[in-house]
Amino acid sequence: MNPATGERIATYATATPDDVDQATTLAVDAQVEWAARPAEERAAVMRRAAALIEEHSDVLGHWLVREAGSGEGKAAFEAGLVAGEFHLAAATAMMPYGQLLQSSRPRLSLARRRPVGVVGVISPFNFPAILSARSIAPALALGNAVVHKPDPRTTVAGGLFFAALLEAAGLPPNVFSVLPGRAEVGAAVVDEPRIPVISFTGSSEAGRVIGARAGQLLKRAHLELGGNSALIVLDDVDVAAAASAGAWGSFLHQGQICMTTGRHLVHEAIYDEYVERLAEKARAIPVGDPSAGAPLGPLIDAGQRDKVHAIVTESVAGGASLVAGGEYDGLCYRPTVLGEVRPEHRAFAKEIFGPVAPVTKVASVDEAVELANATEYGLSLGILAGDAFRAYELADRMRTGIVHVNDQTVDDESQAPFGGTGLSGTGSRFGGHEANIDAFTETQWVTVQSQVATYPF
Repeated sequence: MNPATGERIATYATATPDDVDQATTLAVDAQVEWAARPAEERAAVMRRAAALIEEHSDVLGHWLVREAGSGEGKAAFEAGLVAGEFHLAAATAMMPYGQLLQSSRPRLSLARRRPVGVVGVISPFNFPAILSARSIAPALALGNAVVHKPDPRTTVAGGLFFAALLEAAGLPPNVFSVLPGRAEVGAAVVDEPRIPVISFTGSSEAGRVIGARAGQLLKRAHLELGGNSALIVLDDVDVAAAASAGAWGSFLHQGQICMTTGRHLVHEAIYDEYVERLAEKARAIPVGDPSAGAPLGPLIDAGQRDKVHAIVTESVAGGASLVAGGEYDGLCYRPTVLGEVRPEHRAFAKEIFGPVAPVTKVASVDEAVELANATEYGLSLGILAGDAFRAYELADRMRTGIVHVNDQTVDDESQAPFGGTGLSGTGSRFGGHEANIDAFTETQWVTVQSQVATYPF
């Protein structure tokens, strides 16, 4: 369904747990032959996939706009990120995959990385293409097969697009399967004994369940979860520039990003000016159907809209001030600025996943650091300041996986490590060759000597 219009835009078949069993059976056999191919052949498939994405970025963009409610700019940006992931995967396939080890005996001793076999990927609705691609591409490039379950609300952009893409790029049959479905299909992927590694991106609540189940089954689970990222705004900053960065961090893609700026911690000396400038930005942003050109589109569904509105109304009832927004039309929620937000307000403590900018006044740098760390999440953080090195010195005090000095909290590059702490996940398992190789391979120790070893037995 198009969340902006309510129009039905496609139909697709839904999978069952039995389909997970069948897909895995096919994948196990296909993976052996795929892994045996020279790395250059696997890299060539990834390169062709990247070229096809670049050639047909309008197709992916079409579905991101109409299925995920993405603004056209966000959709184009996401398509570019997806192409980058396949380019990086092609390079990863050709990377050194082991090292020579010292040995106390006259032999060759080495550690090498081998594919895990079949990887289960479960991806969300908000950035469905990139959050699928960053697991699918490196896992395949390293010789694994993939069984993928996209979010049912974004099955095309997050799943079926990749099935068509990889078939056209020359990936052998059965190495990659897409299984659209709801929670029971995802649970079957997690429970499948022939899938030793799960890569999940989604909510912290679902991640807890998947992590616990994977632990029971002694599986590796790479969990990229939620966030409640802070933006610290110091008193020597260019306030106009800071408000622009803050608006982008909170309102991009309607705030439906794990890295969204969820808390603005602003020094009291510039607090009033910052709030007013941020509110001006919020009031000026058009919201509507992104296929008609609106830069901000709808929230994904009514449940998400109602959750966002409940957090806003409860926070205002608790003493926060509604400076801008707080209204919606259908699934389109106006960019919202909340002032005088305190730690006890839900807008401060919870991941909102909507276009809401809660602003909290701080009296000192130490108070800003304390409040930034006053969360169970630890994904991304931004520090805006006139003195960049003054801001950089604060990075050591932050319990977060990502710190951006003089930028907002939303950023991603295929070659950079990505991951969080606490409720934000299990650390950097995406980005760059080392992280991807670590995520989707096992280490094997091999020794070779010229003659059979002799023993006293």
